[in-house]
Amino acid sequence: MGNADYDYGSVDEVHGHHHHQVAVPPPQPFFKSLKYSLKETFFPDDPLRQFKNQPPLKRFTLGVQYFLPIFDWGPRYTFQFFKADLIAGITIASLAIPQGISYAKLANLPPILGLYSSFVPPLIYAMMGSSRDLAVGTVAVASLLTASMLGNEVSAKDNPTLYLHLAFTATFFAGVFQASLGLLRLGFIVDFLSHATIVGFMAGAATVVCLQQLKGILGLDHFTHATDVISVMRSVFSQTHEWRWESGVLGCCFLFFLIVTRYFSKKRPKFFWISAMAPLTSVILGSLLVYLTHAERHGVQVIGDLKKGLNPPSITDLVFTPPYMSTALKTGIVTGVIALAEGIAVGRSFAMFKNYHIDGNKEMIAIGMMNIVGSCTSCYLTTGPFSRSAVNYNSGCKTAVSNIVMAMAVMITLLFLTPLFHYTPLVVLSSIIISAMLGIIDYQAAIHLWKVDKFDFLVCISAFAGVVFGSVEIGLVIAVAISVLRVLLFVARPRTTVLGNIPNSMIFRNVEQYPNANSVPGILILEIDAPIYFANSSYLRERIMRWIDEEEDKLKSSGETGLQYVVLDMGAVGNIDTSGISMLEETKKILDRRDLKLVLANPGAELMKKFNKSSLIESLGKEWIYLTVGEAVAACNFMLHTCKSKPVKDDSIEPLNNV
Repeated sequence: MGNADYDYGSVDEVHGHHHHQVAVPPPQPFFKSLKYSLKETFFPDDPLRQFKNQPPLKRFTLGVQYFLPIFDWGPRYTFQFFKADLIAGITIASLAIPQGISYAKLANLPPILGLYSSFVPPLIYAMMGSSRDLAVGTVAVASLLTASMLGNEVSAKDNPTLYLHLAFTATFFAGVFQASLGLLRLGFIVDFLSHATIVGFMAGAATVVCLQQLKGILGLDHFTHATDVISVMRSVFSQTHEWRWESGVLGCCFLFFLIVTRYFSKKRPKFFWISAMAPLTSVILGSLLVYLTHAERHGVQVIGDLKKGLNPPSITDLVFTPPYMSTALKTGIVTGVIALAEGIAVGRSFAMFKNYHIDGNKEMIAIGMMNIVGSCTSCYLTTGPFSRSAVNYNSGCKTAVSNIVMAMAVMITLLFLTPLFHYTPLVVLSSIIISAMLGIIDYQAAIHLWKVDKFDFLVCISAFAGVVFGSVEIGLVIAVAISVLRVLLFVARPRTTVLGNIPNSMIFRNVEQYPNANSVPGILILEIDAPIYFANSSYLRERIMRWIDEEEDKLKSSGETGLQYVVLDMGAVGNIDTSGISMLEETKKILDRRDLKLVLANPGAELMKKFNKSSLIESLGKEWIYLTVGEAVAACNFMLHTCKSKPVKDDSIEPLNNV
């Protein structure tokens, strides 16, 4: 065995020169590591950092400022800011009043609720919200959802009071749900609604909302409550004899006017106020026209009387009794999630333009609180709609004071100006909604998704189709299901790639990406691209075996040296569970039977911890775990060459195996 001893020495020499030991991280006490992982899950932004090493009084003020950001920016507020906010506030108020009335009609609620909902919630948000650009108000999608989900249980026509009370209750539940997501720091739930999902869902909802407005534009009395395209179209074309040309002509004129002003303001951003004022202008013109021509007698439907006065309290109207409460709860949670996703997405995108940061969890608490308070003061669900926030941003708002100004303008309207809306034709409201919705359909984003990532485009289109052909809830469920399925596919079917050596270097890279990378004779190098979990361990085992079979077939056909080593690059494997470890042990056994050696390169800290505890290191052999692929390949090469020079193969490999 002299030979073998000599061999053993030289391998040791090689290890002495090249082989850096792969370290096992020092053990952590269980509670310490648990605390760390909980912190990573729920407090990625570390909100308590600012309270460290502060005197108690300072801590108290910081705490107040954390929950009521108005105390943070309020003291620094200047007259310059106020001038900008005043203009922005008046501009969004001129948009909020007609939009509020229109969206309340869309939710089958009394139109005055749209004004109530633009008075209290903005005041709450101005105190608690962390975004400077978000303009608070009712949104079309949530209004439509409220109408379709509550309408399934209670008819707004036959039982208006109960329907109204259920709308308040749903808003209350939505607020509680949103605020508790923020307080429990579960913001990542909203992150499951990916950008692609939201683009498709919003476009679908906008399409549905536009189609629903055909009722107002054609002046129809009876109309379907369903939201899908087919039933809406059937409803429109089965009543052709009921169409009113007066309201149709009026509607098309106003719609044309609104679209033209929007197009003009888009082309010349300096004139943003033209498109912002257009809805109010339409309302005034439409009301005058109806008033002067007495068109309400000729089948042009008008809003009718609106109550004067501020929000009446509605805390006693909340319904917590069995048959209806579950409907309100379901509606509240679904609309709450949608409203949150929209509000936070809008807030984040404008914060990005202005280079400041908004805290998602704080936003959730603020939006939740304004809905809880709103549900007690006759408001229905509100959030930060994109159209209004864009107008706010373009009007040059500086802080949330623009929301306060808007609320004040709405308050004046509620106290003194509501009788002026008596003659406003419903057609105008319909055309306002349609023009707002056309702005939400973001076909450029869909084209971008198609270019960059076909799967995201699929998610987007399926959300769209689900909403348009099914219902808003179906669209939502489909979109979220496909997004989650995508995450699962990423985990369950990770990529494995063959690596090759880039000439004149110790660098090993993907052969497909670098066609000039050479394979190393006798050694197959595979990279695994994801954590190894129960979901993908058997897939990975089969995939590794297939790579080995393919490689052996290739070597046989070209007559080169047979395969002897399989190197797994574990650099991208962030974590492993017990199924993954047994998969590696199994792979090792199969390779042993086929006279191949399994070599691991570059395992991270988590992997080494688990390997150490599971005795995989012993069964594999410490000397078969290397720091880099380069070292692993160098060692394998060394052994290949020392073995080659021996006439008797078995004898020379024996001691090597026991190294």
